[in-house]
Amino acid sequence: MLLAEGENDHQILAEMQTEMMDTAFQPQMDQGRWTVVMDEIQTRIAPRYTRRLPRFGAHITAAAVIVVLMGVGLFYYSVRDKKDQPLIAVKEIPPGTDGATLTLANGRKVLIKDASAGNIAVQSGVKISKTADGQIVYEVSDNHSAGLQYNTLSTARGQQTQVRLADGSLVYLNAASSLKYPTSFANVKYRRVELSGEGYFEISKDKKHPFVVRTEQQDVEVLGTHFNINAYSDVPDVKTTLLEGSVRLSAHGNHGSYPRILRPGQQATYSEGREISIAEVDTEEAVAWRNGFFVFDHETMETAMLKISRWYNVDIVFEQQELKKEILGGSASRSENITRLLRVLGKAANVNMKTEGRRIIISKKIK
Repeated sequence: MLLAEGENDHQILAEMQTEMMDTAFQPQMDQGRWTVVMDEIQTRIAPRYTRRLPRFGAHITAAAVIVVLMGVGLFYYSVRDKKDQPLIAVKEIPPGTDGATLTLANGRKVLIKDASAGNIAVQSGVKISKTADGQIVYEVSDNHSAGLQYNTLSTARGQQTQVRLADGSLVYLNAASSLKYPTSFANVKYRRVELSGEGYFEISKDKKHPFVVRTEQQDVEVLGTHFNINAYSDVPDVKTTLLEGSVRLSAHGNHGSYPRILRPGQQATYSEGREISIAEVDTEEAVAWRNGFFVFDHETMETAMLKISRWYNVDIVFEQQELKKEILGGSASRSENITRLLRVLGKAANVNMKTEGRRIIISKKIK
């Protein structure tokens, strides 16, 4: 069942509560325990799905409701009398955090998480600093300094970061990603950067100096806009999603090399040897990671678990290869510890998921 976003979310949730109370859970749960369960759902849904979406929507998505409700039974059993349940020792794996490595033009590496707020370095008339909330900021103090110098900001698995470039453009980097960029855009025709992995861009407008994002397979040229590029090397398709403004895409190689224009609400998909395809999409899904969520919309288990692997810095093992093609739907907070997340996903996908060190083992349920 799919539910539309809107002002009736609380009414929808209430109706779902009533229906569930009248059916599957009523014989097993008294009113006191039911209240505990629903309070947990309200706590997990309301704050995270309303406060953290200031730009892309203020309401909880239907998929989020459905996934959390899928876990109601699981949570119910976790709040029952502990004496009825065996104790299982599980080494918890926390979610990723803000952090990155900044490689300066002279080769010096700065661990952003360890760097104190304030000035980090000065390079050719550009001051590099770190704000109290961890953002890297470039400020040009001398436009006449000679030489074009490049920095690289990279995140490992389990890290994300953001940087404000010298032209005022803001870039968010997802886990296992990197961005190479000049410390200053003075005296250049094109503001060029190179992306590996996934990044969300808010580009400062400058019609005389177009902004170009280069990935391994394509170039994206913009004047001033908001967009997301997913260009991980372990995924065959490069996906560019436009939220605001317009962009022009040019693929590398012989196929799909002619420019294509992308409009707000559209997503371009390109893989080597094919033409660029463009479709209307839900842009909130593409930037869910930026707002602190996983969103799986008719997604294979393999690609869904890749997202989890990058964010939690874990390896995924499928005991049966056919499970990779299973379709998964729903959403969850990226701030969850992995045990609770796997419980809900395993129930939704009807598979077993367990942790062994930093490995997630996925297997069929034994009937």
